[in-house]
Parts: sequence; structure tokens; C-alpha cells
Amino acid sequence: MSYLDTLFFGVYPYLAGAVFLFGSLVRFDRDQFTWKAHSSQILNKKDMRLASNLFHVGIILLFFGHFFGMLTPLEILHAIGVSASAKQVLAVVAGTIFGVMCFIGLTMLVKRRLTDPRVRATSTRMDIFILLLLYVQLILGLLTVPVSLMHLDGHNMLNLMAWARNVVTFDPAEAVAAVSEIGFLFKLHMVLGMTVFLVFPFSRLVHIWSAPVTYPARPYQVVRQR
Repeated sequence: MSYLDTLFFGVYPYLAGAVFLFGSLVRFDRDQFTWKAHSSQILNKKDMRLASNLFHVGIILLFFGHFFGMLTPLEILHAIGVSASAKQVLAVVAGTIFGVMCFIGLTMLVKRRLTDPRVRATSTRMDIFILLLLYVQLILGLLTVPVSLMHLDGHNMLNLMAWARNVVTFDPAEAVAAVSEIGFLFKLHMVLGMTVFLVFPFSRLVHIWSAPVTYPARPYQVVRQR
């Protein structure tokens, strides 16, 4: 158990989680006028809908795939007849499909953000940083696919699940022990993922908290004619 493993996988998850939650609360309380997506669609609509849809659909499916994949208890998987190997194959296939969708959309968005003069002029440093951070994180995730294909026994996946489970149950020592056999590429992917949560409250990503999930059930607006 190395010092860096303890730092990044036993301490850093709680630091990132605390900043993610309390930072979001503080920003909502003190700076609500910046609580928005800062859409630049009005500046350039070319391919924006395609790029945005591919990116958002891909990243949402990837997020929930990681969330349920990492935190679903093994007892539930065994009860429904899903082995560790089968789960890893499913994760690789679904992750590749959703990852490629997200990669295409995000590549278009990065190109637009960096090369369109009007969009670039209205972009903050954090806008560019968070976009590139997500891009690098996505590329790292896709690079783990061929590595996973070489080890379909599910062993690494079980270690990742053990790490996530021990983090959320506040057992950092066991969490660090679970990642001791995980390769560097996976560890880097995990650290960058936690970094996304760390910088979340300081970026435009806060608009995720205000996702219009109740929009379909909203009351109708009454419009009267003169």
C-alpha cells in the first residue's frame, strides 16, 4: 500500500466529494446568477444540435453505467444470474458504444469552442479547462477498453467495485487495498474522474443540478387571446 495510493484513493475521494457537495451549495446560495449552462448556440448553430445531443446522451449513459455498475452489490448480480465475466463484457460493449457517441460529440464541441472566433471570445478559462478535462477523461476511458478485453475474467472489475463500495461505506483502508492490483491507466482514469467532481462547483457543470426533470409534468400555461 503506497503513499500515493493512500492519497489518491483513500483521501482524495472524500476531498473531491466534499468540495462537490458543499461547493455546489455555496455557489447556489451566493452566486445564483452564474448558475446556468452559458449556452453559446446563438453564436453559431452549425452542427450544434448533433454535437450536443451526442455528447449529452453519451455522457449521461456513461455516468449511470459507471454509477450502477460500480455500486450494484454482487449479491444482486448473482441473484439474477450475472457473473463477473458477463458483467465485464456488458460494461465493455456498452461503454464502447456510449463512449464513441460521446467522443464524436465532444470532439465537435472542442473544435467549435477552440476554433470559432465568436465562441472562443465568450469562453472563460474554466469553460475551456472543463471541456478539455472531460475530453482527456473520455479518451482515457476508451483506452481502457482494449486492456479490459485482454482480461475478461472480471478480476479488475471486482477490484474497482470493491474500491467504490468501500469509499461510500467510509472504509478508506479497504478501498486503498482494493486498488493495489489495478493498472496505472485505470488509476489515472479514476483520479481524473474524481477531479471532475472537484472542479464541478466552479464550472458551468452546475447546471446539471437544475436538469428539467419535472418539465414534462409542468402545468400548462394559459394564454388568452384579446
